[in-house]
Amino acid sequence: MYESSDLRKGLKFEIDGQPYAVIQFAFVKPGKGRALYKCKLKNMVTGAQFDRTFRSGDKFNEADLEEYDMEYLYADRDSYCFMNSSTYEQHFLNKEQVGDAVNLLKENTACTVLMFEGQAIGLTLPNFITLKIIKSDPWAKGDTASGSTKPATLETGFVIQVPPFVEEGELVRIDTRTSHYVERVKE
Repeated sequence: MYESSDLRKGLKFEIDGQPYAVIQFAFVKPGKGRALYKCKLKNMVTGAQFDRTFRSGDKFNEADLEEYDMEYLYADRDSYCFMNSSTYEQHFLNKEQVGDAVNLLKENTACTVLMFEGQAIGLTLPNFITLKIIKSDPWAKGDTASGSTKPATLETGFVIQVPPFVEEGELVRIDTRTSHYVERVKE
């Protein structure tokens, strides 16, 4: 059981049988009366966001959330299929639940799927992922201006900026939190 004093950004709790995550948080102490906790909440099932104010002393139930290691199998229109690595059960997430992770998802990618009451509601990729570059312009000799980058298309179809020495067919490590190039990877 959480109390209003436990509220902070990222906290997940349950209101009326639905899981919510705190997106923004502000503590307000008026001159008179009890302290207020102003929060922006996101419904983790529907994705709806709204503002809500809580008073000190309010109590909340802990959300019944579980995380499972799963493997991405395939996409079927707007559904993405993931398989539980231990039970071999398959779960589906829609495009909104997958979010920007779709840009870096390739078959057999290991990830963590968030479940609420047996239903998949969210996805977390590993911090770094290795992908192959399928299209990149060649490096023009002498083009060594500091900080220069060029666009490169990954095997998932996503375009990122890479240093000019990175060529087609090479493997690169991508930071999934920022979707930026980190380094080349030897095969």
